[in-house]
Amino acid sequence: MINSSQCFRFRKSEWLIIAFFTYIVGLSPFFPNRPNLRDQPLLVLAVVVAILASLARVQSTGHARLIGIIRDWLPIALTLVAFREMELFLPSHFIIHYETQWLEQDRLLLETWHLRASIEALGKFIPTYLEFCYLLVYGLPFYCVSMLYIKRRRETIDFFLSIYFVGTLGAYALFPFFPSRPPRLLFPSVDPPRITTWVREFNLYVLHKGTIHVGVFPSAHASSAFAAAWAMFFLFPQRKVIGGTLLAYAISVSIAAIYGRYHYTADVIAGFGVSLIAGLVCIAWGRYGRASSLAAP
Repeated sequence: MINSSQCFRFRKSEWLIIAFFTYIVGLSPFFPNRPNLRDQPLLVLAVVVAILASLARVQSTGHARLIGIIRDWLPIALTLVAFREMELFLPSHFIIHYETQWLEQDRLLLETWHLRASIEALGKFIPTYLEFCYLLVYGLPFYCVSMLYIKRRRETIDFFLSIYFVGTLGAYALFPFFPSRPPRLLFPSVDPPRITTWVREFNLYVLHKGTIHVGVFPSAHASSAFAAAWAMFFLFPQRKVIGGTLLAYAISVSIAAIYGRYHYTADVIAGFGVSLIAGLVCIAWGRYGRASSLAAP
């Protein structure tokens, strides 16, 4: 006979997803001036819990391998739901307060310290590379989970996703408190890239069609990329090239975010700060045993 605890045994990464959506439900009453925000977070939470609980129950009664594989990938899709839910906190109007202060840091970095000129010194090569890095962030968790499959480390996927979610959802959780608009929209004539590539045009198209507009602080692009790097450093301590490559990639994403005017420098710094929390979780987790010994259901 299967008891209730076996039926509803959530993974740690699933608990983080549930905790995030619960947090949004609890946060909503404190933002009564957001016109799009009503009871949607409660409905989203109920649906997410129902889906995850159903999968956990089915896995405990049969089809364990198939459902287990679904549970490896589904939480990544739920981060998109979390991202879209943040749009409910869109204010009726923006007060340009944070952005004007953040812009000064950007001008210092891009103009005074010649970051933009350095990037464009070789023509389209570096701008194209940076724009590709920015674009590929959306596929980063899929890449990392696929690598864990290829390396026969599937039992560590729950650990990786947990660290990745601390970095990603941690950034999302702060969006409602810092309503802001990106420099490419608010200050389009201030230090824009002087080289336009087809990758940049595609990035702008994706953002126009699919992004949210509630805020850009902190940068989830930066926080998620660095969090993924910290997790892979932990999972492959003897193969530091894996984590090192992702760390170099995360730095490239951060530079691309500033150079492309997708984010302010302050956003990227804050995103890196959020990722450090994920790194601390890695360290704390290590004190209780290697992640490879913590197999997910």
